[in-house]
Amino acid sequence: MNLPRLRAIRSVIAIGLCLSLSSPADASASAYGMLGSPGDGGIGDPYFPKHGNGGYDVLSYDIAARFNPANERLTGTTTVRFRATQRLTVFNLDLVLRASAVSVDGRSARFIQGGHEMHIRPATAIAKGAIVKVRVRYGGVPEDVSHLGVRPWVTTGDGAVAVGQPEIAAWWFPSNDHPSDKARFNIVLSVPAGKQAISNGAYLGRTTANGWSTFRWRLSEPAAPYLVFAAFGDYEIERGETASGRPYLYAFSEHLGPVSRPARRSLRFTAEATEFLERQFGPYPFRWIGGVAPAEGLGFALENQTRPVYSPLFFTTGPHRGVVIHEMAHQWFGDAIAVRRWQYIWLNEGFATYAEWLYTPVQYGGPTPQQQLMELYDGIGARDPFWDLRIGDPGPDNLFDRAVYDRGAMTLQALRNRVGTGDFFTIARAWVHDNADGLGSTREFRRLSERISGEDLEAFFDAWLFTASKPARTTDNGL
Repeated sequence: MNLPRLRAIRSVIAIGLCLSLSSPADASASAYGMLGSPGDGGIGDPYFPKHGNGGYDVLSYDIAARFNPANERLTGTTTVRFRATQRLTVFNLDLVLRASAVSVDGRSARFIQGGHEMHIRPATAIAKGAIVKVRVRYGGVPEDVSHLGVRPWVTTGDGAVAVGQPEIAAWWFPSNDHPSDKARFNIVLSVPAGKQAISNGAYLGRTTANGWSTFRWRLSEPAAPYLVFAAFGDYEIERGETASGRPYLYAFSEHLGPVSRPARRSLRFTAEATEFLERQFGPYPFRWIGGVAPAEGLGFALENQTRPVYSPLFFTTGPHRGVVIHEMAHQWFGDAIAVRRWQYIWLNEGFATYAEWLYTPVQYGGPTPQQQLMELYDGIGARDPFWDLRIGDPGPDNLFDRAVYDRGAMTLQALRNRVGTGDFFTIARAWVHDNADGLGSTREFRRLSERISGEDLEAFFDAWLFTASKPARTTDNGL
């Protein structure tokens, strides 16, 4: 994520759960007779205890959603295909819209909803290791739904944008809403004829019937639910292939006004940005590239997998290549390799910011990464609050604090100084391309760095990530 110099975002810990009645008549958990091994109503992330769910691993989502800008209502049917990791008599999905029907392997299932959670009891227990299909029918006005003060759905003058971090999925499809459970997606979006509906990955075509247009998309590589987006509205679409044969798709709102030209120039830079990043970090992890520029509503850019979405605010003073470098770097760091828990967010934002540092000398003839490290280090006094945040565990209210970005990038340049340029880029490439499950933590990154460099780096990472003070100017700290 990149904000136009506004390093702030809301984030709330979902601690309580107040159940509301959907089905059956008794909304209490005891009405289910919760015996056996029900799945936990949280995946175990201390920052967001009710995000994600335990007891299963999602393999794929098939989302069919219809959005009507006239009344801002979304209706959908999503099939979640998962493998049970334990015996399940009850399990949860994350959904804030109201469900009307649920089935498990074709058999009607009882359910109750409350807050962010949807508790489902299948007709028969699910055996450990079984693969099941859960079909949910639901609907509502996403903009009207707030959960613990969070309201990520964005309504625009011509439609809406479903985009957000750390959460958005629950506002338009049921999911195991945590980056540690990635899955493949088939997405079918319908809007009134004349409108566009854009999402991630491969564009599979459009059909129009009975006054509605339906657009089909596919993400063949596993993605975290929050990185799957939808944009509905009046868009001009540009599709094609780069000189190297990589397919692209750009979508520009027809209502961008004065920023239309700089927005187009910026997003069209994506192909060049991707090639630059490949030279730094190895092959692009996906097939498609692209970007979306809605007309209004956003105050940030987000690295939606294969197709980032950019606020028009980035382009008010002209083209902005830096934000494209940042969001495309996230395709390696954040998308291909997601965080196991949100506390490791520095790995995403630090690398994306560092990618900007790498590009600055190329674009502007500006300061090198080493010069940027030292300008920040020398320019921020030891008593400045910048140093107070332990970016290795910043807390849910500080996930997108300035220090997570800048001190994260400083940590990486300091690591480069400590282990050498060759080992540093070997570490960065191995982090992405030798990662078996597409997930990572600070401890895993430290161990990889130690294995490749042959050095003990515990004190180094402690100084940069877990100490609420300015690291000492020492060789061991990469200074």
